[in-house]
Amino acid sequence: MRKVDETKVRDDAGLPLRAALRQCRAAVPMLCLFSFSINLLILTSPIYMMQTFDRVLASGRVETLLVLTLIAGVAVLIMGVLEAVRARVLARVGGWFERRLAPEFIEASMRGAASGLLAGAQPLRDLSTIRGVLSGPGVGAVLDAPWVPVFLAVIWLLHPLLGTIATIAAIILFATALLNEHVSRVLLTESNKLAIATTRRADIAIRNADVFHAMGMLPGFLASWCGRHGEALDLQVQASDRNAALVGFSKFFRLFVQIAILGTGAYLVLQAELTPGGMIAASILLGRALAPVEHLIGGWKSLIAARDAYGRLRLLLDSAPPRPPRMQLPAPQGRLTLENVFFVPKNRDQMVLQGISFVIEPGEALAVIGPSAAGKSSLCKIAVGIWQPTRGHARLDGADVFHWPSEELGRHVGYLPQNVELFAGSVRDNIARLSPRYDAGAVVEAAKTAGVHELVLRLPEGYETEIGEYGAFLSGGQRQRIALARAFYGKPRLIILDEPNAGLDSEGEQALITAMQEAKDWGATVVVVTHQPRLLAPVDKVLLLREGRMEAFGLREEVFANLRPLRVAQGGKGAPASLKPDASRGGALPSSGQSGAGSSGGQS
Repeated sequence: MRKVDETKVRDDAGLPLRAALRQCRAAVPMLCLFSFSINLLILTSPIYMMQTFDRVLASGRVETLLVLTLIAGVAVLIMGVLEAVRARVLARVGGWFERRLAPEFIEASMRGAASGLLAGAQPLRDLSTIRGVLSGPGVGAVLDAPWVPVFLAVIWLLHPLLGTIATIAAIILFATALLNEHVSRVLLTESNKLAIATTRRADIAIRNADVFHAMGMLPGFLASWCGRHGEALDLQVQASDRNAALVGFSKFFRLFVQIAILGTGAYLVLQAELTPGGMIAASILLGRALAPVEHLIGGWKSLIAARDAYGRLRLLLDSAPPRPPRMQLPAPQGRLTLENVFFVPKNRDQMVLQGISFVIEPGEALAVIGPSAAGKSSLCKIAVGIWQPTRGHARLDGADVFHWPSEELGRHVGYLPQNVELFAGSVRDNIARLSPRYDAGAVVEAAKTAGVHELVLRLPEGYETEIGEYGAFLSGGQRQRIALARAFYGKPRLIILDEPNAGLDSEGEQALITAMQEAKDWGATVVVVTHQPRLLAPVDKVLLLREGRMEAFGLREEVFANLRPLRVAQGGKGAPASLKPDASRGGALPSSGQSGAGSSGGQS
């Protein structure tokens, strides 16, 4: 694989948010041009007032009034059109921003979730928050804010006393905006964090509605949830109260200053220092000069929400950066190698895997056995490249699977996790891994391999049957077997099955055993985590894990032969209890020459 600069990848590819914002700046010159034209045309109203009061009323010429009115009407129409165009441009910039980044953050959320972070769909909500600010009136207020000094200067030209009053008013409103930031920031940030946490808890609870209803957990959950949600609402109410007080003050102050400007202008008119038209024009200009500041104060809550959303998105990208680009490798044969693998999950201190090393050749099957919390599922996730070892390497045909691009590696890997998840769509979509360019023959072949083809044909619409969210319209066993067919889709060369028989009956288990043997026949490397002796029939090697350490590894017969004297020496505790013979099912640990029963495993 070609070398890449990891630091550059983190700074550039790892921060698409910053890159997208830089691209959004391409629209800034156009928006500034619109804002220049709009604010220039705003002078139409005060100029029209001045000319009407000072020229038309003094001369009594109707023709002059008609011409002035026509010119002012055209100017105001152009201003309205430019306002609409600016709003449309902002809406498109916001829409482009979300479309550009939504896939990036779905990928980042998946990387974060795979590594133990609680990302969920919150990044998409954060993107919508930022898009709302980019497309809303807040950006227009920011673009208009630089024109405040221009309007103050025009008022000053009308009369220095009016300019002084207007400047003091603008300074006070700017100070009010800063005070709003100070009194609202902490409360809004904390309330947003609590709101996100409570929403996430509600999502999880709704997904597990059957458990809540079956065991009467809903009242207890609601009591806890309402307490946290109420705390978030209380903080939002406190922040809203403070913001409302400042917004009310800003509106009062702006109206009061406009009254003061009119009063002062009237006094100056009486003193013959100002014309009546100048008095009206100063009042209109002052209202326009203070309007952007007032809008910013009113929309401060959304600005803080957007800033916090931006911070969370930056944190997600820093915590789950994309993997650096790699050169495409040839299709693997399936040789799986673990080299002295140690693993500590994120945000934990306990070592889950310690010094795991083994080699599985193409066409071989490995059974990973051991008690609960031995590290079996962690081993599976490292083997398929979901997790990166803290130390050591997991290699497929010599290439580190974590550094292998997932879109390339995924075509050669079949994975059935411990917790099976299907997705809204048809049976065909789920078996074909949601690919829009699926191979119908490969879908049927995978279903036959998993022994689910006849079952699918009996569904109302066969492979086109919609299964609902999370496969809600299917039974647990049906979901398990369709997920198994998904793992075998495309004849992958590395197949990892984490307790694949959890929801299967005896017929399903037999289909699973047959499927594992077929996968070996086409040259796949199969790793299966199991507690059931019957599934060991097609297995060539066995790995016994205990507390994250390799307690035994080797050929199936050798491992169980070595475990037998150990069990006798330890009083019958040499192997996991779940791998003892199961008289109720007539099964025992398989031995060489037997397919599903034998004495070698029966004593383990």
